[in-house]
Amino acid sequence: MSLTPEPTPGTTASGVTDAENSLEMKEVEGLSQGQIVRRRFFRHKGAVISMIVLATIIIMAFTAVGFDFVVFELAIKTAGWWQWSWIDIPTPQNGGRPTLSLVPEWLGGDGIRIGDHPFGQDEIGRDIFAVVMRGTQQSVVIMFVVGIIATTIGTVIGAVAGYYRGWVDSVLMRFTDIIITIPLIVIGAVLGLAFGRLGAFVLAIIIGLFTWTGLARLVRAEVLSLREREFVDAARVAGASDRRIIFKHILPNAIGVIIVNTTLLMAAAILLETALSFLGYGVQPPDTSLGKIISENQAAFATRPWLFWWPGLFIILIALCLNFIGDGLRDAFDPRQKRMPSSKALAKGRDEKVSS
Repeated sequence: MSLTPEPTPGTTASGVTDAENSLEMKEVEGLSQGQIVRRRFFRHKGAVISMIVLATIIIMAFTAVGFDFVVFELAIKTAGWWQWSWIDIPTPQNGGRPTLSLVPEWLGGDGIRIGDHPFGQDEIGRDIFAVVMRGTQQSVVIMFVVGIIATTIGTVIGAVAGYYRGWVDSVLMRFTDIIITIPLIVIGAVLGLAFGRLGAFVLAIIIGLFTWTGLARLVRAEVLSLREREFVDAARVAGASDRRIIFKHILPNAIGVIIVNTTLLMAAAILLETALSFLGYGVQPPDTSLGKIISENQAAFATRPWLFWWPGLFIILIALCLNFIGDGLRDAFDPRQKRMPSSKALAKGRDEKVSS
């Protein structure tokens, strides 16, 4: 009876695993950490496509109808390339139906054309394309402002709590638990009704002050693990201050967790703002947002469904793009997320290993 020799400790059986490891080591040889992360991210097709789609939506929204924002009495206003603004009421055309057509005549359609009102018009005649672009602007502003504020607060509180532990950790985490126990939709409704008239920027600041809790707990858990590593002990021995250790040594190693959860938080901010605006507690008239457009036209769902298609489509696209980008960033920053090589690449790796 023949016995199969067992692999010695610290080694792996030859075969597919060796080929995978050989290919991975060869691909990242001589590259910096930033280059490795960038290569992994751009291999995630869903994330790359989502980044292109999101960038296209943002550029189109902010150039079509121009800027028109007032931030703490500072007015920013520019003209856009679209012929109508979101407050114009042109003469109704085509019965208010969309003039956009993407079906050629030889297939039984109206031909490929855009027309004056590609997304149609509402009951009072406003151009829905212009209104949706304005709503997308507001939603994107809220998305980014909430992301910046919530990420900053959550990262700082989580890092300080995880690094110092003890009574500092207890106080900060109990404060975090108190914020978590209050339903976010209730906080948003109360604060949105009070501050929604001040514009999307102020509303985003208020929302950002209450959406950092989940990120704070994730950062705390990551810092609790990283503070026990050898490089932190080396920094202490070298005389580095606590602030330098936290912000120069620990947090850069937790950047993957922070960035990935920031993208998810931004997607959640879009959906929260949409829900608040639909309920009438978000952005207030005369301005608008994607959720506000749906709320204003809910009575026309049976007669003019395109009033829901377009804002709903942009909400879904923005949220999906952010989630796919977050998924790509997770794969890029987490070395445990390995891409399965193709059969051809595995065979080549095995052949090179045998020949060597």
